[in-house]
Amino acid sequence: MDVIAAIDIIDGRCVRLRQGDYDQATFYQDNPVDIAKRLSDAGLQRLHLVDLDGAKAGYPVNVSVIEKIAQSTSLVIDVGGGLKSGADFARVFNAGSAMATVGTLAATNRELTRALLKQWGPTRLILGADGKDGKVAVSGWNKVTDLPLVDYICGYLCEGFTTVICTDISKDGMLSGPSVDLYREIIAKATSYGLMIRLIASGGVTSIQDLHELTACGCTGAIVGKALHEGLLTVKELSEFQKG
Repeated sequence: MDVIAAIDIIDGRCVRLRQGDYDQATFYQDNPVDIAKRLSDAGLQRLHLVDLDGAKAGYPVNVSVIEKIAQSTSLVIDVGGGLKSGADFARVFNAGSAMATVGTLAATNRELTRALLKQWGPTRLILGADGKDGKVAVSGWNKVTDLPLVDYICGYLCEGFTTVICTDISKDGMLSGPSVDLYREIIAKATSYGLMIRLIASGGVTSIQDLHELTACGCTGAIVGKALHEGLLTVKELSEFQKG
């Protein structure tokens, strides 16, 4: 399973939110580029970078940070936050991101999402499906739609997506353990339809045991954010787990 370190950015600084609430932000002293270098030097290979300024603004804001990390590390970067147009995706790819997450756009503009998937392909585009009480949440989690999360994911797998990042918002930044039952349900339903899915769990990971449980339930990746930045999990532990 891929261990994917998370860096969320506001005003060029590394930050973690609680359940996506900008008013409950914890800022960390080290800048995102220095953190990314440490992750890369320790042997981690993947980075999930969320442009929270972009999520709020509706377009990429911290593109220069993506460029600096891509230029100074060997990390495979995936970017999310504020990607609403073909030009937005081109910008983050040109800045050095290997992959990008289609989040709110997928819930609000299916036609454009299909066109982007056709242009970039499922190896570069990731479906971002974030849920609250079983429904899809969008716009930086400020709005909860009527779309059932599990059916929504399977619908987009039918469109050609293969990789999905799924966050249970109730778990995000809470250090309370991941939503293993939700991920098991998603994988079971996709499998019952004969659909390929690479499911990346996001939210609540606090221990190596959590990573083992996510592996056992069929997840192919897990994003680790607050637990890493607050020292509950070390880069060394994550690197050793990744090596198996």
